[in-house]
Amino acid sequence: MARLFGTDGVRGLANGVLTADLALGIAQATAVVLGQGRFAEARRAQGKRLVAVVARDPRVSGEFLTAAVAAGLASSGVDVLDAGVIPTPATAFLIADIGADFGVMLSASHNPAPDNGIKIFARGGTKLPDVVEDRIEAALDKPKLTPTGADVGRVRRFSDAEDRYVLHLLGSLPHRLDGIHVLIDCANGAAAGISPEAFTDAGARVTVIGDDPDGININDGVGSTHIDKLAAAVIEHGADVGIAHDGDADRCLAVDAEGTIVDGDQIMAILALSMAERGVLKNDTLVTTVMSNLGLRLAMAEHGIHVEQTNVGDRYVLERMNEHDYSLGGEQSGHVIMREFATTGDGILTGLHLVSEMARKGKSLRELASCMTVYPQILVNVRGVDHHRLKDDRVIAQAVLDAEDELGETGRVLLRPSGTEPMVRVMVEAADQATADRHAQALAEVVRVQLAL
Repeated sequence: MARLFGTDGVRGLANGVLTADLALGIAQATAVVLGQGRFAEARRAQGKRLVAVVARDPRVSGEFLTAAVAAGLASSGVDVLDAGVIPTPATAFLIADIGADFGVMLSASHNPAPDNGIKIFARGGTKLPDVVEDRIEAALDKPKLTPTGADVGRVRRFSDAEDRYVLHLLGSLPHRLDGIHVLIDCANGAAAGISPEAFTDAGARVTVIGDDPDGININDGVGSTHIDKLAAAVIEHGADVGIAHDGDADRCLAVDAEGTIVDGDQIMAILALSMAERGVLKNDTLVTTVMSNLGLRLAMAEHGIHVEQTNVGDRYVLERMNEHDYSLGGEQSGHVIMREFATTGDGILTGLHLVSEMARKGKSLRELASCMTVYPQILVNVRGVDHHRLKDDRVIAQAVLDAEDELGETGRVLLRPSGTEPMVRVMVEAADQATADRHAQALAEVVRVQLAL
């Protein structure tokens, strides 16, 4: 049986894979599993119930799924604070801010409106490790908590959720944004009610698109997965910078005044240099995934900043950051974690700090982004192969070594088996596009022949 929890919670077609019954069951199972431990026992010893923050993005299915989650928690004796429509990172922040025992976010992030998801955060606003998710999944088929009378949970509105989060964002900034024209694409998602307010309060002149969520238009032709619309709007309005969020606002991509995209790697480079200069980049280290561009590592090396790489997934980045007390990490996709201020990727926080650096340095985004050279990168998906044999195939290993020898310090090769289907991803970076294409196609053909089913 396939694991219910994926790399970022439970996700699928709302009312298809993700039903109200499943949401109710997950909430009840979460109450059982996260209701254990010394913090929960101490709260009960004081005669208090556990407290959970529940929130959602604006997709229409979030309405009935939130109701199901709240019902499952309250019926298990957990008090629910309903924060309404807010970003995923806001939910994580609020859990820590008020000392809640855990929290649940209903969102499918950058997926289209028919999908939805359930993300569970532990005490402190951190994502659950795999072992705890497995315990929750196992608890779905076990007895639930069934308190009665005064022991059942209450469901209340978290009335100042947005205000708490905005004040937190503003308090994190090293420099105001006065004089900068920012164009924000809210993806018709959870950022719409918060991001424009935060940028305005920080001093920026703000123009907004994708800020009219109706429950079914989230990520529809707008947001970080459709950044061409933001690029066009930045040029049309003569803005200094564009900031693109995804549906739950845990991502940030940017566009400079000329409409050129600035991706997560470039944003991390800018922030890392700024933090190092201000003495707040812990251990002078940036954490990225193996998919980050070679140019990022080379640029950081020029400035004495060490780069550590993890497997793909912001949860693995955060694990490394927590393990070694690092302060900055993220992914090329725009999931950037500023650990001093957040326990997960926060697109609004990232955007604010990026524009703050523009204001602090008095430089355009294009000037700041020139700190790193983006090497041509090509990704080829080789489908219909036995990806389980990849690591043991000597012919493929030799082909990779040969390619790496030819590329030298100006290129990189990465072969990764898919975790969900018979496919191998071949990624090659090189100093020029033609070289990257040539090596990627050649390696893809070797994989296709050697791992044929």
